[in-house]
Amino acid sequence: MDYKDYYKVLGVERSATPDEIKKAFRKLAMKYHPDKNKDNKQAEEKFKEINEAYEVLSDPKKRERYDQLGASYAQWQARGGAPGGFNWSEWMSGQGVRGQQVNTGDFGDIFGGFSDFFSAIFGGMPVSSRQPYRQTTARPANIEQKVQITLEEAYHGTQRIFQIDNRRIEVKIPAGAKTGTKVRVAGAGPSIGYGQKADLYLVLEVLPHSKFTVNGSDLTSEVKVDLLTAVLGGSVTVNTLSGDVSLTIPAGTQPGQKFRLSGKGMPNLRDPQTYGDLYVQVKVELPRKLNDKQRQLFEELKKYR
Repeated sequence: MDYKDYYKVLGVERSATPDEIKKAFRKLAMKYHPDKNKDNKQAEEKFKEINEAYEVLSDPKKRERYDQLGASYAQWQARGGAPGGFNWSEWMSGQGVRGQQVNTGDFGDIFGGFSDFFSAIFGGMPVSSRQPYRQTTARPANIEQKVQITLEEAYHGTQRIFQIDNRRIEVKIPAGAKTGTKVRVAGAGPSIGYGQKADLYLVLEVLPHSKFTVNGSDLTSEVKVDLLTAVLGGSVTVNTLSGDVSLTIPAGTQPGQKFRLSGKGMPNLRDPQTYGDLYVQVKVELPRKLNDKQRQLFEELKKYR
């Protein structure tokens, strides 16, 4: 059985304080967590090794016993001990641990299995009830929450206020957001242990608008034009998300004809200074009733068709 240097595993000095040990453990556990290393056997083994080292060094009684073993092992090496020749049974009998039952199954339930070294040295000592970064019960790192916003809010940008665990969190929603856009709020989710909090992701849904249809960064709307303006030309007022503008209607405009208003669409999410276009479709309104004079004029026009 080989000696395990738990201090080396966590990358700390033997004189390290409990806070230094905890800080080193957190950093390594996050780096080698199975959620971040899918199907990586080496990372999985490293993760188990880190948990085992912290289980020992974070427990004053286990650390004291381990330091006693370390001193004996160092003395044996100084006397020229050959690799693999350390008398484990003699040391354990001297520490009063001979004959203690080792239940590695319990260890496996908690951390996915401790090493034979751990079982031999610390068998019979209770395993801490903490379960940091436990692979089998680790909560998902990402918490998603659906949020609905209006098209105006998507255009100008907005914010939402959430109350999470007695914390008031203001979240800025950027201009140019679309349905499906995710806004990450680091550390705003529930606790996942050892002072770590999950990230909150707002999944946005832009609500339908009564005047505009969204197509990427472009918008489409409709404008009503009377018959005379369509035939003779003129101008109409068009609503945009940045304010009303005047649209020139050329003579002979046809029903359903579209006009492009450059830069009057939605802002680009990655470049808010860049905008899509607004396409305005003309709806020509025909008079439903004509007075005598109007009918006479139309009758005159009919002669020249």
